Amino acid sequence: MNSLLSQLKPYPFARLREAMQGLEAPEGLPTVPLHIGEPKHATPKVITDALTASLSELEKYPLTAGLPELHQACADWLARRYDGLKVDPATEILPVLGSREALFSFIQTVLDPVADSKPVVISPNPFYQIYEGGTILAGGEIHFANCPAPSFNPDWPSISDSLWQRTKMVLVCSPNNPSGSVLQLEEWQELFALQDKYGFVIASDECYSEIYFDGKKPIGGLQAAAQLGRSFDKLMMFTSLSKRSNVPGLRSGFVAGDAALLKDFLLYRTYHGSAMSIPVQRASIAAWNDESHVIDNRRLYQEKFDKVIPILREVFEVDFPDASFYIWLKVPDGDDLAFAKRLWTEAAIQVLPGRFLARDTEQGNLGEGYVRIALVAGVETCVKAAETIVSLYR
Repeated sequence: MNSLLSQLKPYPFARLREAMQGLEAPEGLPTVPLHIGEPKHATPKVITDALTASLSELEKYPLTAGLPELHQACADWLARRYDGLKVDPATEILPVLGSREALFSFIQTVLDPVADSKPVVISPNPFYQIYEGGTILAGGEIHFANCPAPSFNPDWPSISDSLWQRTKMVLVCSPNNPSGSVLQLEEWQELFALQDKYGFVIASDECYSEIYFDGKKPIGGLQAAAQLGRSFDKLMMFTSLSKRSNVPGLRSGFVAGDAALLKDFLLYRTYHGSAMSIPVQRASIAAWNDESHVIDNRRLYQEKFDKVIPILREVFEVDFPDASFYIWLKVPDGDDLAFAKRLWTEAAIQVLPGRFLARDTEQGNLGEGYVRIALVAGVETCVKAAETIVSLYR
């Protein structure tokens, strides 16, 4: 077996299951799962219709590069979403099987442990654990830029010059998981200045970009580059239909950016066997071409936050996230695990302790003292859960 596998750490949900062993929810209460970021809104009919209408194409082997029509749909969406952003559909876009799979495999194409002993990847902290796993299995070394309150954005100045010089990739998550913070243009400019100095690749995870509030659209990495007059050199963005269109099981997204990096990524994926089935491509085309269901989806999340945040504010210090469907809740006594255990044993509510989403650094564990609450259930369920949480801590 690959010895690097032994370096992988348990996933946050596995750690949560272990921590909850022997603890039971009150008998008769339905479980309220607010710990996993799995969208629960209905899958739009425009997508299911396109999927079922093309099932006969399952008899065909799909090309890893994907259908030209899908490339075009993705390019058209980027232009609509990001104020006329121009991306070459043929060379600067590649369909992928969701952003998770793509982020993991993209790291394999960038890091070269033969040429560079222990190449470094910089990740935000707290973070999405795929970043760490992909780095380890590519023979790299992960280091963390902590994301402290109140901005919850990465503290780039905390990274030493010697570490920057070894850095091959910087992972960005904006809107951020778990805090919902968003990088603004000046923060992108700061990161680009570091890239110009040290030459690393930027991989921008933007899978939550379409869940925002009061019309405040998060800026994307490619959009920031265009606004600052930069090329897409060594810059890649990753996005997905899972959250935007409530189809986490479709496993569909795309990567856009540096054409040279995408050419190498396509080569890797051809060998890796990562082609998207043609019916899924047809459904994806329909999804990217339709915005009405996204507007409806965003309205539901807006309604949940508008109702839940005021309830939680009766007891907790909590604000709206800039975007995403998460509440990064600071717990009263600082013990996020005890908080999660109490919600489970007294109210059958599941939340994710923040410590499981972060790694220990010299500044401590930046997730401790917080829990991540995913407002993915129905409006009434989320409101009732918020009322219950408040009643336990009033």
